[in-house]
Amino acid sequence: MRRFQQHELTELAQVLIQDGVVSVPTDTVYGVCARMDHEVAQERLRDVKQRPLTKAFPIMCADLSQIQQIAYVDEKSEKIIRAFMPGPLTIILKKRPEIPAYVNGGGETLAIRMATSPVLEQLIKAVGCPIFMTSANQSGQPTCISLDEIEQQCPLLDGMLEGNVTFGEASTIVDASGESLTILRQGPITLDQLEKALS
Repeated sequence: MRRFQQHELTELAQVLIQDGVVSVPTDTVYGVCARMDHEVAQERLRDVKQRPLTKAFPIMCADLSQIQQIAYVDEKSEKIIRAFMPGPLTIILKKRPEIPAYVNGGGETLAIRMATSPVLEQLIKAVGCPIFMTSANQSGQPTCISLDEIEQQCPLLDGMLEGNVTFGEASTIVDASGESLTILRQGPITLDQLEKALS
């Protein structure tokens, strides 16, 4: 399986553009990703992960404007995004009606992260749309901690991006789709910090 260097992002983006699935380093763990706007790419990602249809994939955007293209960002959400993203935060927002049902199993919301490094931001922009991003492992198994382990667990991958990760706590997941904020998974960012950013 080909391992791409960080200076080969254009070639790696081509793999994603052609509905491929690749492994990339994120801020906390290794992830596997595919382009968001092609259903066949999502199906291939499900095959790699062996993930059930009932579980939607989180989405990683390059920047705030990409988030606004797929989800409704109100004043409250924008303050949170500007204060904590990119960073260890996943924000749940109401999706825009033009986003196809396959993206999130027909639900009303999307789980969104912002690119956690300049390399990922460049990659997403080169692909031209947000990407599905999930941890590099088989569904229900511990997250892989090396490229060798990913290659063993995810043999259907179309490529891997070399790079380091800091194995830390998983991101905080905050639901900002309703009137008040709800923490769905506690991570490095607390509800207190989020509420302070709004005041």
